[in-house]
Amino acid sequence: MCGAVIVLAGTLTAAPAEAGASPAAGKVRAAKLTWTKCGTDDTPTLQCASLEVPLNHAKPHGRRITLALTRVPHTSTRFQGPLLVNPGGPGQSGLWLAGTVASGLPEKVAAQYDIIGFDPRGVGSSKPALDCKPGYFAPTRPAYVPSDPAIEKANLARAKSFADACGEKYADVLPYISTISAAKDMDSIREAVGAKKINYLGYSGGTYLGAVYGKLFPQRMRRMVLDSMVDPTTAWYDFNFTQDSGMEERFKALMAWIAKYNATYELGTDPAAIEAKWYAMRAGLARKPAGGKVGASELDDTFLAGGYGNDAWPYLARAFAAYVNDKSADHLVKEYEFYAEQTGSSNAYSIYTAIECGDAAWPRDWNQWRKDNWAMYKKAPFYTWSNAWFNAPCAFWPTKPHKPMNVANAELPPLLLFQATNDGATPYEGGVTVHRLLKGSSLVVEQGGENHTITLRGNACLDEHLASYLSDGTVPRGMGVADAVCQKTPDPKPLSTANSSTATAPPAATAVGGTRHGMHGLRG
Repeated sequence: MCGAVIVLAGTLTAAPAEAGASPAAGKVRAAKLTWTKCGTDDTPTLQCASLEVPLNHAKPHGRRITLALTRVPHTSTRFQGPLLVNPGGPGQSGLWLAGTVASGLPEKVAAQYDIIGFDPRGVGSSKPALDCKPGYFAPTRPAYVPSDPAIEKANLARAKSFADACGEKYADVLPYISTISAAKDMDSIREAVGAKKINYLGYSGGTYLGAVYGKLFPQRMRRMVLDSMVDPTTAWYDFNFTQDSGMEERFKALMAWIAKYNATYELGTDPAAIEAKWYAMRAGLARKPAGGKVGASELDDTFLAGGYGNDAWPYLARAFAAYVNDKSADHLVKEYEFYAEQTGSSNAYSIYTAIECGDAAWPRDWNQWRKDNWAMYKKAPFYTWSNAWFNAPCAFWPTKPHKPMNVANAELPPLLLFQATNDGATPYEGGVTVHRLLKGSSLVVEQGGENHTITLRGNACLDEHLASYLSDGTVPRGMGVADAVCQKTPDPKPLSTANSSTATAPPAATAVGGTRHGMHGLRG
């Protein structure tokens, strides 16, 4: 079933000296920012700025790069300083998040902060913005499950071509695209806005960024909120297998939800039988893509949205039913275009791979990947190979990896952590681990919660804890693993008959973050 034995090799460039350098070593003071108006209909008070930072923080007088920033300025006389916000990925643009957080928080609380979004180094409007291989996700691509040697060979060739392209285009930059560098950039932002301390709200992959900042600069952290936490002790190869299991549970939950509404979808009342129909649909799309663009891999990418948020379930179920029952591909193509095609940014993926592959060591022998992923596939067939190929460029990565940072920390002020028990993208156990590592933190759990990133999306209990903490530093204190428990938001209902044929998927901003650790934003 598997292809020929392939042992990977590649030329590694050295890890930058800054990986272990003191944060303050030879630091050059950041210039003050010049904010200009760049308001939108949704956020009319939005301001924009740019900030130059060292490419290599260990050589502050060397080459400079530019970060793009946004700000919703405070309006209250009770000013509590800057609140930096990050949506995760790693690799997502964060410019939009300032406005989203400002509008999502109670007005009285938001008014007390300068809420600052930013594109991390290499991302979006920051310069240079990495784009290793444009069109890498263009449809249709080889199926993810390597059911024969030709499929495995094709996917391996794609992964190596991406890693090679990154090395060729950005050899001088890649060694400095890392979580540690991004955390040091955050401290440059702090200095540029003239603050002694920052506040921070990070989602998904942004939780690791916040934890790293807190480790490097504990004395400069005032308040920190981490929502949907990656497990930093499994960075990053092992983390993916935990994620595979989590996404398998979310996929099965979607199948059970469809079975509950058989009157609407007419796919049956047995979740296992419905799942078999889905896999049959995927096998058919591998042979003949729908609409010329949705093959097996594109289908996987589309339905992955249901693992990140159940608000996608009605749209995915509608597309599934229309294709199976009516032989209509229209909705399937529409949902692919919304959930997968439009989120498959080559810049975001370039940064994702640069950070993930550079932050920690990955196996360089494909034999190990093959063995481990086939073993996991037996338990979690939905996501395992999709996730493996998404990360496969790390097997060929051209730079030497850093060592993951031990973020254990007893020097921080009280922190507030949020985690859903049934999060597939960053499973619950990771939140418990971060809670243990960050002494004095408080963990708020959404019991039965199924979504990835859970604050500012309609759960009043969760949002009250967030608002109280940002308002006056209040954190819950409990006796068990969780310091406070909120009940889950209700599952969605099928689209109403009146709009089921015309409704489009909900705005992507209804779910912040993603770690793929996702292309649902990234993919996750």
